[in-house]
Amino acid sequence: MRRRSFMQGLLVAAATGATPGLLRAETRSLTGPEAFAAGLAREPWLVGWKSVGVETLGPTEATIEGRWPSSLTGALYRNGPAWFERAGLRYQHWFDGDGMLQAWRFRDGRVSHTGRMVNTLKFAHEARAGRFEIHAAGTNIPNALPFRNNDDMNTANTAVVKLGDRVFALWEAGSAYEVDPDTLATRGPTTWRSDLVAAPFSAHPLQETDGSAWNFGSLDFFAATGVLIWRIGADGTLARTAVLESHEPGYLHSFAMTRKYLVFVFTPYRMGEGGAFFERMRFAPDLPCRIALVPKDALDAPRWFEAPFAAVYHFADAYEHGGEVVVQAAWHTDVDEARSPMMAAMRGERGSEKGGTELVSLRLDLARNTARWERHGISSFEFPTFDARTPGDEPALLFAPTSVAPASAPYFNAIASIDTRANRTRVHRYGADVMAEEHRFVPRPGSSTPGDGWLVGTLLDFKRGRSGVAVLDAKHVDRGPVATAWVPYTVPLGFHGWFAG
Repeated sequence: MRRRSFMQGLLVAAATGATPGLLRAETRSLTGPEAFAAGLAREPWLVGWKSVGVETLGPTEATIEGRWPSSLTGALYRNGPAWFERAGLRYQHWFDGDGMLQAWRFRDGRVSHTGRMVNTLKFAHEARAGRFEIHAAGTNIPNALPFRNNDDMNTANTAVVKLGDRVFALWEAGSAYEVDPDTLATRGPTTWRSDLVAAPFSAHPLQETDGSAWNFGSLDFFAATGVLIWRIGADGTLARTAVLESHEPGYLHSFAMTRKYLVFVFTPYRMGEGGAFFERMRFAPDLPCRIALVPKDALDAPRWFEAPFAAVYHFADAYEHGGEVVVQAAWHTDVDEARSPMMAAMRGERGSEKGGTELVSLRLDLARNTARWERHGISSFEFPTFDARTPGDEPALLFAPTSVAPASAPYFNAIASIDTRANRTRVHRYGADVMAEEHRFVPRPGSSTPGDGWLVGTLLDFKRGRSGVAVLDAKHVDRGPVATAWVPYTVPLGFHGWFAG
């Protein structure tokens, strides 16, 4: 009861006028669509950050190059920011755009594409108003309306997941938005329990082999610290919640898990005065990361570690070996770029391209209660995925977009498989004028061998003005796609997807 009362207090405070860090803002001028349009005329790759301008795309039959595997059937759902402009105003931060959910469907050797804006409370209100009127996480909105809770500004733009028979569009700091798995029509925000209205349900749930899932929500958005831990049953209903209390603020976008543990890495930050959340937030490299190792069977008994500062958005696999818990992750080497990725692109500019990422492993020594980062010498990649069937005592083979010169755009143009045990990387480069997004691993039907399956990932060919999806043999990434499928229009670049067979 104490934890339930704690959450009720946070939510009441947010709804009655307390000003969580996410929502406090001042009014400033915004970068206009005109500047972006001028940049797009010079740099065609900026179409990846162009406002979509329509609420639905398709359904469209895709043109296939190669032969689509007959055994690969199902849907690749994708989500990402897509609506960046209204009434002469343009968002400054990539994370602010309203979400568009996409479905690439594979059946009988054919591929089709559908895109649909998630009809959040925010999107519906601003569509009626004809302008931006709601607070945003990274852009100040002139004369923004008062808020009731975090779902007033929920863009549902970051990820998508299927739990049981239910499909959800996810954001950082508010409710999961349920959508129809077939039509992508929005069913509305999900209230998992009556006292958890608008509670943060973050964008990176992790699924167990039995179909149940874990997730978290950062309480920093409620002027508190710590996280709300969620457990969702295999049927897509709430199983339980718990609160992991922390005495220091820490940013976390995702988390990791082993067979026994959940791993939360809190990246330290400080907040300045005035502006939207990401304008005021500054990562604090002079402070250590605090790490909570939470037993799945004892959520109220975390072990705490400290490691040198690192800015990490995305974790890959985690495993237990030799008395250690090891987590593979993408470490951002430039903390300002990490705070606002592709900021220059949002303005219609190329930017300095000074940011980057490295593959690192976080090693938690359980006997000594120490933590350290191990660098692998592999750089320029993000959005790592892996085969969740990998044994829990060894690192998984990772799959991630990467950059291989020459490239026309300051973005990923290739896909890599990374084997840290063998210190081997295999890469396929799509081309100088193609931008590559996250690739999901899909097990080969009838096979239980880890790593045996397909990689399915989306592409944007800005030279030819088309978006597409590629399928590769996960064991032979360097051989390139078995097949690709293209639609005759472009879709803004997104973040994360989910394959549902």
